[in-house]
Amino acid sequence: MSDTPVKTHRDGHVLEVTLDRPKANAIDLATSRIMGQVFRDFRDDPDLRVAIITGGGDKFFCPGWDLKAAADGDAVDGDYGVGGFGGLQELPHLNKPVIAAVNGICCGGGLELALSADIILAADHASFALPEIRSGTVADAASIKLPKRIPYHIAMEMLLTGRWLDADEAARWGMINHIYTASELMSEARKLAQLLAAGPPLVYAAIKEVVREAENEKFQDTLNKITKSQFKTVETLYTSEDQLEGARAFAEKRDPVWKGR
Repeated sequence: MSDTPVKTHRDGHVLEVTLDRPKANAIDLATSRIMGQVFRDFRDDPDLRVAIITGGGDKFFCPGWDLKAAADGDAVDGDYGVGGFGGLQELPHLNKPVIAAVNGICCGGGLELALSADIILAADHASFALPEIRSGTVADAASIKLPKRIPYHIAMEMLLTGRWLDADEAARWGMINHIYTASELMSEARKLAQLLAAGPPLVYAAIKEVVREAENEKFQDTLNKITKSQFKTVETLYTSEDQLEGARAFAEKRDPVWKGR
């Protein structure tokens, strides 16, 4: 439907997801539930390997929670859907790469959405902030994630003051991977997505599961899980056709053909 707030487009193994709620791409409960369904279906579709999340228009990626919807009765503790707010940050077992293409203002829950991706690309006019402090609320997911992603003191300054970072500063602190002009952003995101889509999906799944589990564990505990065959994705990889194909391709000096099985 043309009036849906979440538009999707498939290109081979890549799914593009566009949050398109004029004027600002803010997320209400209904939109969050739709996004959760979209990313759940992406997770469960064996033919899809990579997703791109971006915003409609050229001014906003996402400002986060729709305060107008909240004023009209959307409860802040309401049903956000299967993946939590924005469909990504609490979606279990999402073992496929996700790229955020930040095309403008990215703040509050919108920044939390971008932080839920694996790689963040930004237009040169993009800007980032956590302004919740100014409205007397807590940027809950960002309070957990951001101090682990960028220097602690920079994260705390953002959380405690709500100050804005432009794209250059966000890149300097390691919050985003690359900056492009607005006209280049989506073409570069698609180029990266196609590169990833041509890679080994079972290896990606193993990487994502190990990284996710390791975030809250000691190094040795996670390593022991790998060596004791306690990660399903790792065991699937090491007993797969793709693992044999990788070895054969290396020995035969050719590019591997990944089948995801």
